[in-house]
Amino acid sequence: MYIRQERVRYSEMNAGGVMTVPALLNYYQDCCSFQSEDLGVGVAYLREHHQAWVLAGWNIEIDRMPSDMEPIEVATWPYEFKGFYGYRNFTMKDADGKLLSRANSCWIYMDLDRGRPCRVPEDVARIYAYNEPLDMELPPRRMALPEGGMIDEMPEIPVQSHHLDTNHHVNNGQYVAIASEYLPEDFVVKRILVEYKKAAVPGDIFCPRVAADPSGITVSLDNRDRVPYAVVKFAGAVLPEKEMV
Repeated sequence: MYIRQERVRYSEMNAGGVMTVPALLNYYQDCCSFQSEDLGVGVAYLREHHQAWVLAGWNIEIDRMPSDMEPIEVATWPYEFKGFYGYRNFTMKDADGKLLSRANSCWIYMDLDRGRPCRVPEDVARIYAYNEPLDMELPPRRMALPEGGMIDEMPEIPVQSHHLDTNHHVNNGQYVAIASEYLPEDFVVKRILVEYKKAAVPGDIFCPRVAADPSGITVSLDNRDRVPYAVVKFAGAVLPEKEMV
């Protein structure tokens, strides 16, 4: 298990004084990036071998978001490599060791020269220490907007340079950050489900569509032909006014 001791920054807070959803994803994503770098199979290794890990999806469960300046522990570990898939868990705990959130994720190993998935190399797979998986469902596949309800079409969003990662694709966390902007201010997120369908690149346009039903709020970030780049679902509840921070 790879563990980092962190402290929540003021820049990661929302107006209510708790960590934002994009900040949570950044902690998880950065934690596994640090592990790969420390093991010698990080960004430089992947670039040299013309390979990359592409995130296929998230299943994130949240008990409590930490607050400003709060000490936290972030941990991650892979629990299986199978073909071109890699599966990885994450946890975030408070200073007393109490679980704040946990996540399951699915990744795809890509051959960038051929532009398609390839088997995870044995020398990469064996460099990691494996741990038992959390008792969590895998990220969902074939996510879509719920049928039969009202769908709101939002203004277009061009892909900007600050959305991009070192692969010159929109960073995984940016899709969720954009989708989270359509949540009501008093919505408390308890679960996040994400399916990444197609990488957005410079010149692409997001055409967000938003739908709400009893199970939560779903955001589909589509192109102009209504083909999704990613679908994000937030499950939770609207906080009663008397409980709002």
